[in-house]
Amino acid sequence: MTPNLQTSPASSGAIEMARRVLRIEADAVAALGDRIGPEFERAIDLILQRHGRVIVTGIGKSGHIARKIAATLASTGTPAYFVHAAEAAHGDLGMITAEDVVIALSNSGASEELLTIVPLVKRQGASLIAITGRNGSPLAREADIHLDATVREEACPLNLAPTASTTAALALGDALAIALLDARGFSTDDFARAHPGGALGRRLLTHVRDVMRAAQRVPCMAESTPMTDALLAMTRGGLGMTAVTDDGGHLIGIFTDGDLRRALERGVDVRAATVGEVMTRAPRSIGPDALAVEAVELMERLLINQLLVVDDAGILVGALNTHDLMQAKVI
Repeated sequence: MTPNLQTSPASSGAIEMARRVLRIEADAVAALGDRIGPEFERAIDLILQRHGRVIVTGIGKSGHIARKIAATLASTGTPAYFVHAAEAAHGDLGMITAEDVVIALSNSGASEELLTIVPLVKRQGASLIAITGRNGSPLAREADIHLDATVREEACPLNLAPTASTTAALALGDALAIALLDARGFSTDDFARAHPGGALGRRLLTHVRDVMRAAQRVPCMAESTPMTDALLAMTRGGLGMTAVTDDGGHLIGIFTDGDLRRALERGVDVRAATVGEVMTRAPRSIGPDALAVEAVELMERLLINQLLVVDDAGILVGALNTHDLMQAKVI
């Protein structure tokens, strides 16, 4: 039996603290919207105009946020990478060129490691965008463009641990990345090429032709075929259906378990009927170049378990069912 757990005063306090943290961080992100303006537009234009890469840098917690922003930029069409601020002063500055844009993150705007490399970044000819929580900070003053990520308070009850400030900086970095994605016309296909691995890549890159069973493996017959032969072919095919085509291979119908059930309900003599008398005419189909996820959407919308594949001329080239899509890990 499940024990009857009662909420203790300590756990009630934890819940309230968690809610307070979420409120403070949500307010910090919401406040950024009112500060998005000309400086943000200038930052977008600067990055678009430069032919190099975006280097994102920071130290401590800001360094962790900088690394994530660099990853988001790179995956959404803006070539970018992360450089640790401390390592930059020990050789990694050599990765920065005059065509690059450096985005430096520091809530205080006074991180010694960042201020050390600022003159060297400028000497290289790179442009500097600063994201800080203090408008008048040294880093904000030295930057070509300053993006204000000020927060009213940290979510930490001591107002010390970087919490709301790092959340705000991350959200501002996401805003930059997505605004750049939109400006570049970054498409679904572009996104797929940047994410070829895992479930996301499979969903975006897998086409119907990659998962379908070729026509020679699909039960197929003429509409004059006896229904009993169609049943045997359907059983052997393992797709729960058989395609019906004309002499030129053009799809004209489909015979499924559902068609059999409906024929029996109407009292059709299975031994005397032809498949053309009971099949579903002009069935829904899909092209081989369609994305596999489009086949999933169509099958779910029509509440069907199999789908025939035809070329532009309407000739049967294959078929697939839910099992095929599950095996390909599209669903």
